[in-house]
Amino acid sequence: MIKVFIVEDHEMYVEGLSLLLKKQLDIDVTGTAANGTMLLEKLPLIDADILLLDVQLPDTSEEDLLKKIRLIKPAQKIIYLTLMRGTRYVHKLLRHNIQGYVLKNAPLEELLGTIREVYKGGTYFSKEIDILSSNDFRATLTLEEKKVAEILSKREIEVLTLICKEFSNVEIAEKLFLSVSTVGLVRFALKNKLIE
Repeated sequence: MIKVFIVEDHEMYVEGLSLLLKKQLDIDVTGTAANGTMLLEKLPLIDADILLLDVQLPDTSEEDLLKKIRLIKPAQKIIYLTLMRGTRYVHKLLRHNIQGYVLKNAPLEELLGTIREVYKGGTYFSKEIDILSSNDFRATLTLEEKKVAEILSKREIEVLTLICKEFSNVEIAEKLFLSVSTVGLVRFALKNKLIE
């Protein structure tokens, strides 16, 4: 039996999700919390294979919460279930070794598949989010600054930095006094690994 603990501040959503999960023969919901404070108070005693978390909780930032979770339970498996599609959220969370990221509007089967995959030791990140694979991204986190400078020009690093901050091509062009087409070409080249 896969034991899941849900952390979500919308009561109706929690109730509906709990019912759907409990209908599965191999999944059980062992408890819920409405915010990060409640979760941390209960965490030492929580018996759960997986924490199913919402990104935006009312009383804490996602990174602060993850740091505290990792201090208490370093090996805890975590899946984020959220409406946040922004790549910057995924990138921030990956630094804290999360195992899954699923959009709330995803089909139930996708969520169930993610829970089962993470339980077996795998990872899953929604295909609707345009990011590098988790393994590729984790590798870039340890890339030395000197190596980045060898691979990319100063201008390319400036563009990449703004891309990571989710600025549009037009916004980047305005900030760096470039043409929109130039920014688009750099974005395309980075995405398709043409710049090495």
